Amino acid sequence: MRYVPINYLEDGMILGKTLYGENGEVLLREDSLIQVSYVKKMILLGYFGVYIKDELSKDIVVEDVIDEALKMKTIKSIKDLMNKGSKNRKITSSMDDIEKLIENIVDEISCKDDLIVNMLDLKVANNYIFYHSVNVAVLSLVIGVAMKLNKEDLYLLGISALLHDIGKKFTSNEILDKATNLDKKEIEIMKKHAEDGYRFIKEKFIVHTKVYMGVYQHHERHNGTGYPLNIKGESISLFARIIGISDVYDTLTSSRRNRKGVLPSEAMEYIMANGGSMFHPEVVKIFATKIAPYPVGTCVRLSNGYIAIVAENYSTCCLRPLLKIIQVNASQITPFNMELKNANLNVTIVGIADEIKY
Repeated sequence: MRYVPINYLEDGMILGKTLYGENGEVLLREDSLIQVSYVKKMILLGYFGVYIKDELSKDIVVEDVIDEALKMKTIKSIKDLMNKGSKNRKITSSMDDIEKLIENIVDEISCKDDLIVNMLDLKVANNYIFYHSVNVAVLSLVIGVAMKLNKEDLYLLGISALLHDIGKKFTSNEILDKATNLDKKEIEIMKKHAEDGYRFIKEKFIVHTKVYMGVYQHHERHNGTGYPLNIKGESISLFARIIGISDVYDTLTSSRRNRKGVLPSEAMEYIMANGGSMFHPEVVKIFATKIAPYPVGTCVRLSNGYIAIVAENYSTCCLRPLLKIIQVNASQITPFNMELKNANLNVTIVGIADEIKY
């Protein structure tokens, strides 16, 4: 399968991944034929692209980092917790659900050898904050596994990452949903979510210190330019260092109604360029081996003029994936290996080829 931006979908294309609505309900199942009426609904929900199946990409498999049903359950649980009032019994019940789901996510990620995050995430823009929370948890756990954290710390890291934006339940929707840039006063109000989340978790739940410190410090930066404490370097908790990078990556790559997300490769460039300044260099080094700049199924342009579909990524060098060259005007593909040990060292990826039709 391959990823196609929403504006390039055509009648009769076959959907590659099931799409979900705002409340986790199935919107359109895998293998459904795409129709214009469906595309209009996707656009209204805030989808910016989908995966399709066709002859040229039939051998390309896009694997989910975690089971899609588990992901949707977790999205619903964090949504319930953020939308609930202050009654302790209801909040505790939601937290119990979240803890069980995080255990399942940790188990799924831990058992996958040499896991690379390859998929372009398909989000419903109206529920951005909930999708974002789950994505940050998954990305953080992928890094945590690569850092060889023990099972207990992975579990605590997952809880902390999933709850990193819980303080936004105290931020007005007027600010959260604002379509234009926030002014200085609104930015200061938004910044309070880190401390608000820390206090909420500390007051409402009995959790390890690592959990609420990860929430409290996830906007701190390695060079001391973050908030709310302006601490730096090793003074920032390990969980916060991991969550901070995951949060920035998913924020950059996420499309919302008022802003189109950047490409994974551009987000990776930003994070790597700021390793040692904004972000802890060791965490950045591990992150760069686990997140694919050009996810499987992405159509790319090469420096030799060819167009290709990314077929596989390698943790040793995600910038040089296995490609399948598309022979335009002919229904065939040709394998093309960009690994560093291969002879094709002079060929590089120069951009995305979204607008190509086959």
